[in-house]
Order: sequence, then structure tokens, then C-alpha cells
Amino acid sequence: MLVIGGVIVLASRRLLVRRVRATTAPIDYVTLILLLIVILTGIAPTIGVNLLGHGYDYRATVAPWFRGLFIGSPDVQPVAHAPFIYQLHVTAAWMIWGLWPFSRLVHAWSYPLWYLWRPYIVYRSRRPALPSEPGTGGRKWRKIGAPY
Repeated sequence: MLVIGGVIVLASRRLLVRRVRATTAPIDYVTLILLLIVILTGIAPTIGVNLLGHGYDYRATVAPWFRGLFIGSPDVQPVAHAPFIYQLHVTAAWMIWGLWPFSRLVHAWSYPLWYLWRPYIVYRSRRPALPSEPGTGGRKWRKIGAPY
């Protein structure tokens, strides 16, 4: 439920915040939709088929195919005869892997270690600085809430 909530927060931010929407590319929407499809088709069989339905032992069919990917000899027959929702789940997951380098998901592989050694950020006011007062040599610090 938290993962679904996270995708909803990401999608709503992309749709509702004007600055974010202006920088959003169509690939970002496609990626979010595919991510939601992968999540829902991963949860739905567990709840709908295995808990409430007749059950389907994906560990005997889909899991050996997936393990076969890592050793270089996947057998596609078990997946070909799996229920449609499992096939949709696998297809959407492969599509995300294909879109990964062209979307914002690529940022998951960047490690901003330079943040540890970067200098402090100097924040400046958007208001123009008042002329310096005589004898202060520049801008004077003011108490919070003091008039300009």
C-alpha cells in the first residue's frame, strides 16, 4: 500500500505542481504508468488469485524462468502458459528496464558523494539590498522581524 501511495504522490506532483509539470516529458508519464502497472500486477495475483481465488503456484513456473535469466538459459514455456496477469507483469517490467536509460529513473544509479564535500550554499534575499549605512562597511545584520 505504501508503494502505491508513493506512486500516487509522484504522479499527483507531476500533474498538479505547475513548475514540475512544465519540466515533465512524455516519457515520465509513460514510466509512471508502467511502474503502476508493474506494482498492481505484482500485488493483484497475490491477493486476488492466491488469497481469494483458486491459487496459482508461480514458484513452479515463473520463478524458474526468472532464475534461468541469471544463468543464461531461460525456459519461456512456463511463462507462456502462466495466467495473463503474470505475463503482463513480466512484460511491463521488461518495458521499464528498456525505458530506464531514457527516463528520470536513470538518477537511481547516480551517487552524489560530492555532496559530502561541497561548500555551503549561500542563500541571498530576492529583495534588493538597501544602501549600506554610513560607518557599517556594507550590509548590516538585522534582528528577525525588524523593519527594513
